[in-house]
Amino acid sequence: MVFSSQVFVFIFLPVVFILNTAVMAVGRGRKGFTKASNWLLLISSLIFYSWGEPLAVLLLIGEAFLCFAAGLLIEKRPMQKKLWVALSAVLVLGALCFFKYSGFIAGLLGQLFGKPDLGSELKAVALPLGISFFSFQLLSYVIDVYRGVTPPCKNYFRMLLYTAFFPQLVAGPIVKYKDIAAQLEERRIDAENVAKGVRRFVTGLAKKLIIANTVALIADAVFDADPKSLSAGAAILGAVCYMIQIYFDFSGYSDMAIGMGRMFGFKINENFMHPYASLSIREFWHRWHISLSSWFRDYLYIPLGGNRKGRARTVLNKLIVFFLTGLWHGAGFTFIIWGLWHGLLLLIEEYAGAAFGVIKGKGGNASRFEKLGKNPVFRAVTTVLRLLYVLAAVLLGFVLFRSANASAGFALIGRMFSNTWTLPASVQVNLTPFMIFVLVLSVIASMPWAEWAGKIGSKKSFSGIAGFLSGNAGKTLVLAVSLVLTLALFAVCAMFLASSAYNPFIYFRF
Repeated sequence: MVFSSQVFVFIFLPVVFILNTAVMAVGRGRKGFTKASNWLLLISSLIFYSWGEPLAVLLLIGEAFLCFAAGLLIEKRPMQKKLWVALSAVLVLGALCFFKYSGFIAGLLGQLFGKPDLGSELKAVALPLGISFFSFQLLSYVIDVYRGVTPPCKNYFRMLLYTAFFPQLVAGPIVKYKDIAAQLEERRIDAENVAKGVRRFVTGLAKKLIIANTVALIADAVFDADPKSLSAGAAILGAVCYMIQIYFDFSGYSDMAIGMGRMFGFKINENFMHPYASLSIREFWHRWHISLSSWFRDYLYIPLGGNRKGRARTVLNKLIVFFLTGLWHGAGFTFIIWGLWHGLLLLIEEYAGAAFGVIKGKGGNASRFEKLGKNPVFRAVTTVLRLLYVLAAVLLGFVLFRSANASAGFALIGRMFSNTWTLPASVQVNLTPFMIFVLVLSVIASMPWAEWAGKIGSKKSFSGIAGFLSGNAGKTLVLAVSLVLTLALFAVCAMFLASSAYNPFIYFRF
């Protein structure tokens, strides 16, 4: 069961929401009723996961118990805490590696020793849905208990709810226990938060159904074709469509998770912050899949030494992090190359100098570059160039990320620089007026309008408008408009759900 399915949108979510709201309304946030809500959400989450993963749910339950026990042992036997955290890490990562990477490793060994059938049984092992997400959540919990960042959970079923909570189970964000522990014990729901949650959920659903699924038609047609048969126009259009698809698909699921969290009284941290408006790869990773990048920073990069052990070690640490970031996404060289590509760009930005930062003059005085940067025309031109650089770099990386193998990816990139522009029939048939409208809409929706509005509102010339919108009348107007837009958007999403059978779920690869 996925969020963008009819069963989930029209049956599962409304039933669970109504039942949970009734329980919380009667209890008005009292702990006894929060426990009842926890049981309701836990049972619902296990049903949700069992719907498509009836056996894998046992793995989830078992790993949650393992890490729950490890947390208690770390507290009760602190002299052996390194043993417990190491043991839990080995078992959780071992399960992840078996299901996700054993087939890939067997294939490599088969090629090395001339036995292509080696490990064919491992290649057929089904990847449990969401295993990459809940494995990292459990590891973060055990490590945080080991570090003393959070006390161990004393209730296994609360721990299981943290692991299995259905809004963020299959597609993230990766939630840290310390960020949600208090909400598992006591929380409230109110009309304002429910309204914000519904609005956020519908926005995410629209991202997925209207934008991601639509542009995926062209992306799939291009990436499924023989690269030699593609023109530059087709290759570029397909790559752009996949770049749009993965962002709106991934951020759409995150929006739905965050929205449902609010509807059930939880606050889940942001996972995407308009990454395609970034002016550097460093900024891109501050805005893209924030929960994953912060996980690798807190639990790998900093323990490896971060940037505290000299330049050479810093370079090595960052390459390790991005190698594993790529590998986390999937078992294949395309993912590894994608991760290393971003790591390399990040290092170039950090050490190249003037192109991505400001070079200081002698004695701390402003350099010519700094002085030139104060010129509005120069600043505007460099801003556009930096934005184009990031978009081009991310686009090329996603071509490899999406391709079936590295050779196909590099072949498609090569076609992007050819001098032919005709579109094949498989692409032309999908390039309808509605597709063009969605492509334009995706560009508009990628921009950080809220950030820009905040900056404009802080200026004196717009202080009157900002003051009106922050008052009771302004809030009422905004609420009314948002309600109408949300209902209209949901009606459109309902039509898409009813009329389209094309609803890909790209996280099966993760």
